[in-house]
Amino acid sequence: MVAPPDNDVLWARSLHHSHRGSPALSGVSVGVRAGEILAVTGPRGSGKTTLLRCLSGQLRPDEGEVWFNSVPVHTMGALARERLRRDRFGWIGPEPQLVRELTVWENAALPLLLAGTPHRAAKRTAVEWLDRLDIGAHARRRPAVLGRAEAQRVALARALVAVPAVVFADEPTACLHRAEAAQLLRTLTTAARSHEITVVLATHDEDTAGHADRRTALLDGRPAAAGPHPTDTEGRAACSLSV
Repeated sequence: MVAPPDNDVLWARSLHHSHRGSPALSGVSVGVRAGEILAVTGPRGSGKTTLLRCLSGQLRPDEGEVWFNSVPVHTMGALARERLRRDRFGWIGPEPQLVRELTVWENAALPLLLAGTPHRAAKRTAVEWLDRLDIGAHARRRPAVLGRAEAQRVALARALVAVPAVVFADEPTACLHRAEAAQLLRTLTTAARSHEITVVLATHDEDTAGHADRRTALLDGRPAAAGPHPTDTEGRAACSLSV
């Protein structure tokens, strides 16, 4: 077992994973620095979601290592990985997957409520994030009355509300119109910069990838050639949540 670099908040080496015998990842390695926004690019079916799910502890790789802050995620049991996802990670997928029975603010506050934050404090923090996303006026309503873009903004508030160490964003703009996608990405990247949140952003869209500091590409579950992002002076080479 090789210790990860000190400046990488996330580090994975030689990941292999198969779905029902079909290879999804084959020898993928990646490192993500603290506070960095990394875009994982590639066409649909290239292994992006599987990589994010392995990095976030949702999946245990068949082979390889995943480290978070020098802690080996790949050796953790299911309960420890669940705690890690609840306490340190945020997730937003292509579909909002909000809980219909809860109000908008309760959906946004869910990570805080599950962690035991007092009701009033959780509501206050959730509404603050909803306001930043221009959806605060709907805080007391149910998700059924929201449009797709509005619901996805609630999902982003849920991912950010606990100010996690890492947000995993799996094609978060795939179902949005261009203007709606731009607003969501602006909020995500601004929050990441101001709160020093690391973001791993999976996307097949060049415009979306352009918001990242650096990118790494996958093709058929393997590393593919991808030039460094212009802001990456070092030029280093480099998974939907149900609640």
